[in-house]
Formats: sequence, C-alpha cells, structure tokens
Amino acid sequence: MTPAQCRAARGLLNWTQKDLARRSGVTINSIRTFEAGKTVPIRNNMAALVGALEQGGAILVPEDNGVGPGVRLRKGAEA
Repeated sequence: MTPAQCRAARGLLNWTQKDLARRSGVTINSIRTFEAGKTVPIRNNMAALVGALEQGGAILVPEDNGVGPGVRLRKGAEA
C-alpha cells in the first residue's frame, strides 16, 4: 500500500487518521508519517493498516500494466 492509497481509502470510508488508528491498533503518529511519505511502517503495522481498511470495505488495487495503484470501495460497503 502506498501513502496515497491509504489516504484515498480513508477518504472513501470517511475515516479520520484517528479512526484508522483505533481500528488498526497502529499509532496515529505512525499513520501521519506514513501518509506524509516520511516513513514506511514495519511489516506488522502495514498489515494491520491494510487489514483494517479492507475490513472497512476498501479494496486496494495494485499497480497493473503501467496503470498506477488505486482504491475501490467494496460493493455494499458503507462510506
């Protein structure tokens, strides 16, 4: 997951950084610095962030055929 995907997923889910921190168990400071592109979370924290966003209904789309990564909202997920 890229910092932009994280920000976009939170936007689709209408979550604040605080919401993501609460749902993932990752500190808000770690989320802030990741989304600002200053750090990359350790593997466990990245997995927790991805898991929380996916549980919330975000689909993280990997880069494919030269098209950049993206985010979609799972059908039926509330935003």
